[in-house]
Amino acid sequence: VSTPTVGTAGMATADASSYADSRWRTVMTTVYASPDELPGAVGTHLGHGDWITVDQDRIDLFAEATGDHQWIHVDSEKAAAGPFGATIAHGYLTLALTNQMLPDLVRVDGISMGINYGTNKVRFPSPVVVGSRVRGGAELIQVDEVSGGYQAVIRITVEVEGSDRPACVVDSVSRFLR
Repeated sequence: VSTPTVGTAGMATADASSYADSRWRTVMTTVYASPDELPGAVGTHLGHGDWITVDQDRIDLFAEATGDHQWIHVDSEKAAAGPFGATIAHGYLTLALTNQMLPDLVRVDGISMGINYGTNKVRFPSPVVVGSRVRGGAELIQVDEVSGGYQAVIRITVEVEGSDRPACVVDSVSRFLR
């Protein structure tokens, strides 16, 4: 495993000081120089990403995209009197945010492409109340050789700031192809 370096979401890894624009988030990214390093890294905790605020605009956009307009997500007045005291994010919105989180946590060099291959298990132990901040932590839990590269299972735990219970735990499956 290469020494973790500062990375930015969707950008090549570089020293954070090179980004004068405060829009760029910086986190420690675990970098593997080659996919061949993955089997020896099983059990490695990949760190935690930056906090992401889940506001009502994000929830409403997800409701529009999916057609899920259940009141617990989009009706602030009714939700205020409901079981959570406010609107909550869709579970699948929380899951979708892991696609934003994972590239901040791990990068595999020496590949032609990385592919989201799906999930093995997803759970939503607690809700994400509107206005909450979430972040992902990840652990490499399994690596198998496949034709052209490796398949990795990365357990992502989505934490809610100030909560003892995670909002989402997913075993995300990725393929890293040479």
